[in-house]
Amino acid sequence: MNEYIGTLFQSRNQAHIYHLQTTSFAKHKALNEYYDAIVDLVDSIVESYQGKYEILKGYKMLGTLKDLGEDDEIVAYFEQLARFCELKRKKLPQDGFLNNLYDGVDELINSTLYKLKNLS
Repeated sequence: MNEYIGTLFQSRNQAHIYHLQTTSFAKHKALNEYYDAIVDLVDSIVESYQGKYEILKGYKMLGTLKDLGEDDEIVAYFEQLARFCELKRKKLPQDGFLNNLYDGVDELINSTLYKLKNLS
């Protein structure tokens, strides 16, 4: 759970960096929507998890924050994030209420990918 949550928190910051560095207005807006929404979703997961299990400590993050080189790096980053979440989710607690919250994260990542790929 610690790496899943830490990576999602980090994705907020990475999206904000890309948001500030892209020259595409459509990508700029899609990234803004992502980083505005992800923190509330992650907060709900952590609070619900901690209500049933334990206080999370020792957050881990996958990779480091990067500057934007080419705009196609944004799509590649979100595709990698989607794969990470899909694989990591199988190892997370499978309570129904948590699965619903994981679904919200997956929906946000995939709708962001749609916007990044098709609306720019």
